[in-house]
Amino acid sequence: MVESGQRDVIDIAYDNPDRLHTGIEVLTFDALKRRLKSSVARRPSRLDFHQIMLVSGGEGAAMVDFVTYPCARGTLLHLRPGQVQRLPSGTNGRPADLDAVLLLFTADFPPPLPATREVLDGFGPVGRRLPPDEFAAFDRAVTELEAEYRTLRDEQTPDIAHTDVELTGALLRQLLGALLIRTARLPDPAGRPAPATPGAEVYLAFRRELEHSFATTRTVEDYAARLGYSARTLTRACLAATGRSAKQLADARVALQAQRLLAHTDLPVAEIGRTLGFTEATNFGKFFARETGRTPGDFRRAQR
Repeated sequence: MVESGQRDVIDIAYDNPDRLHTGIEVLTFDALKRRLKSSVARRPSRLDFHQIMLVSGGEGAAMVDFVTYPCARGTLLHLRPGQVQRLPSGTNGRPADLDAVLLLFTADFPPPLPATREVLDGFGPVGRRLPPDEFAAFDRAVTELEAEYRTLRDEQTPDIAHTDVELTGALLRQLLGALLIRTARLPDPAGRPAPATPGAEVYLAFRRELEHSFATTRTVEDYAARLGYSARTLTRACLAATGRSAKQLADARVALQAQRLLAHTDLPVAEIGRTLGFTEATNFGKFFARETGRTPGDFRRAQR
């Protein structure tokens, strides 16, 4: 389904074609390519579920929110709900030839583990290149998930006890939780140090509020008042977690939304600016150029 006002982005809701009553699907990249029409596979899509892909062979390049991620053996990609992607493609523009396994799961499927909160909240890295020892561990974890998912499919017959199906589903949840914990334990690919626990809570609270309010305010003092912290505390927490201030993160989130709207809708530039809280089109243009290095018009033309 394409949303009203969307030019070419496809909104994809979670729908398991195996008709399993669970919030996870495990499949290969080849199976996904066979499922999608070629015209759909080449277009940008926005998911309402998580997608983790582990690549064990082949080469290609994926686009997630206007950033290109090379895909080769050892690549781990994690797309969160709401992010815009283009499936990995080769140099010919067609879907890449990758040996890869994908985990598609709803936001409420993983077990509620504090250690995986930041991984799932949508603020962690999208792409990582795993070293050989870590890749081997992730490959084993994904292989076990794949095997248990096949077991779950086999159990969808009238002669299989309902208890067995429930146990396999519970095991899949825990195996996914273990993989997410392993992901949380990985070092930041940008080399940023892990935040201290108190600061991490402040940072995550800010990022959640930012997701709800970025279109109405970019003022750090507003967020501080809503969350019950001082502006200085918010900035310290954000610097410790990301190396960027709260103000920089707020501006970056608005710029990302502007890029999405410019690339995937036909809305006039001035209307996009108003949607994001800019009363004057010139102010929006200056802000966008400062954040991206391009004017809104130049950015839109480059995406089409």
